[in-house]
Amino acid sequence: MIAMLIATLAEEDHAEDDGFLAPDDRLTCHVHGRWIHQCVSSPVHVNPVTRHRWCRGCDTPLGVVVDEFAGDVAMCCPRCGRGGSTATARLIAACRASIEAHRAA
Repeated sequence: MIAMLIATLAEEDHAEDDGFLAPDDRLTCHVHGRWIHQCVSSPVHVNPVTRHRWCRGCDTPLGVVVDEFAGDVAMCCPRCGRGGSTATARLIAACRASIEAHRAA
């Protein structure tokens, strides 16, 4: 399981550096060295500029719920209940794919 994570981290680092992989599409986190769904709740993954995990209306980081058993991830604003954006939708999709990759490892 760890070997798959390490291999995927290295592969995604190279693909991102070479311009073949967008940072939003990574299944791993190069900052934490983990599958993205395992650390997406970290404040490091909040970005008001790109709107990753950010509610523009409330200026609030989105809350995160990861259900590895069901393979699902949800994010919403703790103040207004909204906060969705294209960037957050891509992050949710990456987290769901990360859960599947983790299961396959």
